[in-house]
Amino acid sequence: MTSAKTMVLVLISFGMLSCQAATTPVALPAEITDAKGLTMHLVPAGAFLMGSDDDKSGEAQPAHTVKLDNYYMDVYEVTRGRYKECVTAGACSESRNLAGIDSFYADPDYPMSAVDWNQSKVYCEAWRGARLPTEAEWEKAARGTDGRTYPWGEEYDSSYVKLEPDPNGDFLSKVGSYEKGKSPYGMYDMAGSVFEWTADSLTVYPGNQGDHSYYRDTDRVLRGGSWDHPDPYVLSTWFRFASFTGDNSGYTGFRCAKDAP
Repeated sequence: MTSAKTMVLVLISFGMLSCQAATTPVALPAEITDAKGLTMHLVPAGAFLMGSDDDKSGEAQPAHTVKLDNYYMDVYEVTRGRYKECVTAGACSESRNLAGIDSFYADPDYPMSAVDWNQSKVYCEAWRGARLPTEAEWEKAARGTDGRTYPWGEEYDSSYVKLEPDPNGDFLSKVGSYEKGKSPYGMYDMAGSVFEWTADSLTVYPGNQGDHSYYRDTDRVLRGGSWDHPDPYVLSTWFRFASFTGDNSGYTGFRCAKDAP
């Protein structure tokens, strides 16, 4: 009888330990490298402040709380060189808005530009096994949880972003060139450089009373401002801009995201 009771207690104890082991959360790495060799940073699960109550924020009003699960985001915008790899492999299509392909790819570390939403989506999904970030994911990665106006903080500083042409006339530069412009999670160039495509159409924030007659479900949101849109409020973490999915203007680019395991 005593042996039977002992065995029951052992089994109960073992079961309790098994349950504890099964429910103990596993710490996710802050940085990963995907199968294509691209670096991604973790954006931890939790709430953040999305939108703004600024007078100029328009369709970004009002500020409201959004909760997200864990996810990873590219540290850098997808570069020309990385996109060319996908084109060479036959998984991606060439941009239709490039006059000189060879000269364009001569700067492989510049952000991929003149790429439309569908091309960006194909690259992330078919080539990287990832996806375009949602609009909320993009904003949290750029803004963090303290509600900052710019990726680097609250005060605007034009030296933290690429807005002027260099001596060669280039309006773009190598990704990651502006160390002080990093976001709270270590993402570069989330203000300026090129606008970045997101997965979402432009939707109305809860409580926004503005005119939404121009919203189109077929459009997709672009974030982060660009060399062609240098106004400080456009470069803010909350500014919203949408365009048709075939827009492959010289100021359109992207980065990828993926769910955390």
